[in-house]
Order: sequence, then C-alpha cells, then structure tokens
Amino acid sequence: MAQSKSINQKLSVKKAPKKTKKHVLVIVESPAKAKTIEHYLGSGYTVKASMGHLIDLPRSRMGVKIEENFQPEYITVRGRAALLHELQKDAKNSDEVLLASDNDREGEAIAWHLSKALSPKTDATIQRIVFNEITPIAIKEAVKHPGEIDEAKVNAQKARRVLDRLVGYNLSPILWKKVKNGLSAGRVQSVALRLICEREEELENFTPEEFWTLNADFTKARSKLKTQLVLFDDKKPELKSESEVNAIIEKIKEAEFSVQSIKESDRSAKPKPPFTTSKMQQSSANRLGFTSKKTMQIAQELYEGITIDSTRVGLITYMRTDSVRISQTALDDVRKWLSKNHPDSLPEEQIIYTVGKGAQDAHECIRPTYVSYTPEVVAKYLTNDQLKLYTLVWERFVASQMKDAKIRTTTIDITGGNAVFRVSASRLLEKGFYEIVKLLVSKKDVSESLPALKIGDVVQSQSFYGEQHFTQGPARYSDASMVKTLEEKGIGRPSTYAPIISVLLDRYYVTRANKQLVPTQLGKIISKILVESFPDVINEHFTADVENKLDLIDQNKLVWNSMIGDFFVPFKKQVENVMDTQESLKGTLDEVTEMKCEKCGRPLLKKLGRFGFFLACSGFPECRNTKSIPLAHCPKCGGDIVARRTHNRGKEFFGCTNYPECDFITHFKPLDVCCPKCGWFLVEKYDKKNGSYKSCINPDCDYLHSGDEEQTAAENAATLQDFAASQEIVDKGE
Repeated sequence: MAQSKSINQKLSVKKAPKKTKKHVLVIVESPAKAKTIEHYLGSGYTVKASMGHLIDLPRSRMGVKIEENFQPEYITVRGRAALLHELQKDAKNSDEVLLASDNDREGEAIAWHLSKALSPKTDATIQRIVFNEITPIAIKEAVKHPGEIDEAKVNAQKARRVLDRLVGYNLSPILWKKVKNGLSAGRVQSVALRLICEREEELENFTPEEFWTLNADFTKARSKLKTQLVLFDDKKPELKSESEVNAIIEKIKEAEFSVQSIKESDRSAKPKPPFTTSKMQQSSANRLGFTSKKTMQIAQELYEGITIDSTRVGLITYMRTDSVRISQTALDDVRKWLSKNHPDSLPEEQIIYTVGKGAQDAHECIRPTYVSYTPEVVAKYLTNDQLKLYTLVWERFVASQMKDAKIRTTTIDITGGNAVFRVSASRLLEKGFYEIVKLLVSKKDVSESLPALKIGDVVQSQSFYGEQHFTQGPARYSDASMVKTLEEKGIGRPSTYAPIISVLLDRYYVTRANKQLVPTQLGKIISKILVESFPDVINEHFTADVENKLDLIDQNKLVWNSMIGDFFVPFKKQVENVMDTQESLKGTLDEVTEMKCEKCGRPLLKKLGRFGFFLACSGFPECRNTKSIPLAHCPKCGGDIVARRTHNRGKEFFGCTNYPECDFITHFKPLDVCCPKCGWFLVEKYDKKNGSYKSCINPDCDYLHSGDEEQTAAENAATLQDFAASQEIVDKGE
C-alpha cells in the first residue's frame, strides 16, 4: 500500500497545472496597421484598432468648462461606444495591454484616453509602445521596451483642442449673426484663408506689362543653334513692343555673325535631404500633381503595410515628421546597398543632414523601411499612385546618401552688327546621385549638347524672330506653395498642413482652379471681417507663437491651462465688443434688386451662396427660380454675360443672356474691368508659361492679348452645340 501511495504522489506532481502563456492586447489606430503588426507578433498577441479617437470633445457644443480652469468635457464619440466596449472586454481577458497609437501628440492623447477607459475594467498592466516604422524588428523591439504615456504630449494636444474650441465657438456666432447662418471660423485655417485672400487681392490689383525677346537661329554646317539677344549697342535690350524688335532686326539682318566667345564652367549639384512631411507634400504636388490630402492618404497606406507575396510590409517610415535625421541602421543599410549597386556614386563618409531650427525632431525622416525594396521590386504589388509616391520617397532617400553630380555648362556668344546672341547648354560630367534618380531630375540641370565650334567661326543667320511676353503678377497659392508658406511661417505642424487646406475647400471658402487655391466671394467676406475685427488673432505671428507655446507644454516648460487663460480673458472681451459693434452684412447680402422674376413677377434678391453671389426669387419657397448675376455686358449686342454650363459635359462657359439671338461666348472668366483700348471687357486667362494674367477678350485688340490662348471657333461652336442640345437655357445658379 505504501508503495502504491508513493507512485500516486509522483503522478500527482506530474499532473500539476502548467503556467499559462501570457496574453497581450495591442491597440493601434487603423485596421490595416493592426493586420500587419499581428502578423509580425504571432501567437499570444491580439491586435485591435481603435479607429482613431474613441473619446473626444462633444461635436454639438463647446465642451470646455471655462469656469473650471478650462477643463475639457470628454465624452465617448458618437457611434464608438460598441467598439470601446469591445476593447474593454478584450482588455479584461488580457494580462497586458500595449497602446500603440501613432507616435505624435494626437496618438499620445488617444493612448491616454484609452488608458483611462480601460483601466477600471481590467487588472492587466497598461503601457505605451512607440515605433517609427512597421517592420518586424521595429515592432518586436518596441514590445520589448514598453513605457509610460507622455503626459506632457497629452497636455499639448489638450491645449490645442481647447484653444481651437474657444476660438471657433466664439468667432463662429459672430459670422452667424453678421453674415450668414451655418458659417464657421477656426484659429489656424482662418490665417491660411487670410494669406490666400491677400494674395488674390495682390493679383487683382496687378496689371501685366508687355515685353519682348529677340531670338535668332544660326547654322554652321549641319548644326543649328537657337540663341537669344543679350546685348545690343553694349546694353541689355529692354524691348517693349514688336516694333522695337523689328527695328533691331532691320539693323542686323544683313550683318555677318561669328563666334565671339566660348566659356565653360563647372558646378556641383548636391542631393537634397530625405523628405519631411512638408517637403514630401510639396514634391508630390509639383512632380505628381497630388493634393496634400491625397499624398497623406497614400503615404498612410504605404506606412501601414502592403501585402508583398504572402507578407504584409510597411514600406515607409512614419509620414508625419519635421526632421531629416536618419537612423544609423538606415544609413548602414543604404550604404551597403549602394556599395553593391552603385559603388562609384558612394561617398567615402555617410552624409549627415542638419535638423532645421525649431523642428521637434520627434521622428526621423520619411524613408523606405528597406532599401532593397526598390520601386521595380514592389511595382507589381502597388497601385499606380502608390508606386509614384513610393518611388519619390525611395529615390529621394537613396539619392541623399550619394555623391554630388558634376555639371559642365558651355556658353557661346555670337556677335554681329552690334548685337550679341547667346546660347547655353549643360551636360553631366559625373552622374553622382542622378544614377538612380528618375522623378527628381531637374530639367535645368541637363540640356541638349552644343555643336563643336571655336572662336572666330563664321555662322549663318537663318532667321530672326520676336517672342511676346507679359510680366507676371504674384502666383496664387497651390498646395505645394501653401504648405511651404505654412511651414516657413510656423503655422500648424506636419500633421495639420493637409487638413488646413481640406477644411477651406470643404467649407467652400476656397476653390481649386488650375491647381491653384482661389478664395470664393464668401471666403473673402469672412476673411475681411475676421482680420479687421481680430487682427491680433487672425495673423501668422499669433498662430506661430501658439505653436511655440505648445512645444513648451510638450517639453513640460509651460502649464497648459495657464497659457489658455492668458489668451482667453482679453479675447473674450474683444468678442463681446465685436458682437456689439460690427455692422451686420445680412441686409446687403440678401439685397432687393430692380429685376423681376420671369416666372412669377416678384422681385429678385441678390444672395450669397457658397459659390458667390446669385439671384433668387423673393417668393421662395413657392418660387424656386435662381439665375446668375451678370458679369459683364455683351460686346456684340449689349446683353448680359452670365456663367453657364453645358448639359452633356457640365463644362462652364460664359455666354450672352440673349442666346440664341446672340451667340457670343467665352471660356475665360470675365472681369469687371473694361479694356482701355477698345472698351470690351477683360478676362482672366491661365497657362503654364504665363500663369494667371488679364487679357482683352477682343481678338482684334492687342491690349494684353496673345492669340496663343484663344479658344478656337471650333471649340466655341462645339460648346454652343452642346448647350443648345438641351433645348433650354439653364443659368448657373444656386
């Protein structure tokens, strides 16, 4: 019996329960990121997505307790309660929770809110992990070294949200009362709107001046040189008209021309630093034609992971950064790749770029996570747009660690009859970083080669011809130049550049025309009121100062609600004063006109809509008749020129209200300015060469007029045919 008991005792020891494996819940922001990370971590980990903020300020009210030192009133975001409950349930069944939201202020706030919401529901330890790239090494390293939530970052985000609420919820009611119901204003986007409106005002006040250049084609044997006049009678020519050009041609057309000088100069073209957020948005806009919003959406996809074969791979590092810093691991990786693939273009030492003054430097630059994933390797796994942006990022990063390109410029001066004509061309002596660059090559760096000539060679003049130009006014902001300006002036941060532009477009304060940002009439009115009433708030210096103070809060050098209090007390008094003294524009915006509604006979009202002013029947809602406001008088019959749209293609044009008796149309927007030469009206034109400029609509008038951009008779006829096909006239109304 004793022996049997001993055996049973041994058996009972062997059957003792095993220690269960620890289960870890990882919470990220997006489902795509969750899928990639869960694949990297394997069993024992569950990765869920919070889908951004689950807890935030309410949408329907200010949500700030001003009397309680500006404490925010956080609530569960509408429609997100079920997801929060699911995460609480997952946390309860886990031994550890790792909060892996994005490594920025918004991400830190998301992690903080989740920590507060999950901790009462679970005994699991809750910690924070951060990473700059979604790769197996980076993720596993982050999991090994969890830390605490950065309260200073949370306070900086809290300060921004509270300040924006205080500004928006105090300025918007002024616009409702004084302009139009439903309008809104914001601390940062209102400053951006001001910049766009001020640039538009400069453009409207600018009158282009005509000038000409004189070109000449010369031949030597079978070679041809296209040159431009640079000196005449030992002076730089300033040609104001075609007659001045022709006068010079008459003086030199019989002269003998020969090569006067041949000069060569060498220079180096240095590679640019890897991308920051703003520089990526600018290059993407300029090179690819992407909006800032589209660029960031595609970058997010590349960052979160693309399936390559059967593995999800995060192809680029975090796309919101103001730093050009490169990790040593990445430097070693790219230099190793270059030594194998482009050894002649690999510099002896790695290139270190200086982080700009004022940069937070929270993350390194935007770069490919693996240099070995060249655009050619991943092309078949990406959409066309993804490939374009990835190529831009990959080439910019790899080029940043390559040798300079060496460029030789040859300049030839040809002289005869007191005139000096010049031609220049450049060629690469050493390709350097141009070995791998495709999308980033600048056309000005390389050009066609010149024929072999020597000083004294006689050349034959083949033709002389003038070319008309107009001085260009200030260019409207594009996405690229707007982002550049926001960065230079310290307005916003990398994560806010694209949303600033998107908000202005969504509210119809700004529209896009020829990829340029153009303020609407509504946008101009709002900007004028805000700038005149709050010059100390709606300006770039205040906005930049706020960003600096948020940085100080981020660094634990400033208390967030003290900063808010210093701003709000005088601001609130200013709001109350403006509300009492600002003249209402509502009476002028819904203005009774002398025109009658052709449908019911009641007076037409001039109203302001999201696309500008329009005419509407005062009998609304019984009569819903609307029509465009006349923009100019028809030069053919004296009728009114209004905006219209074709029915089949929805193409905008401007035509006479006396159609079909009068068939005058133009595709260019009429301006409320008469031509000083012929009395017709001026229009706004645009082309890549000249940008936006004013021109007389009269084809027989030479005032600021160039026939190159005129709509052809065939195009006008096609538009009229399309318009007439509907058998009715429909004005572009509201």
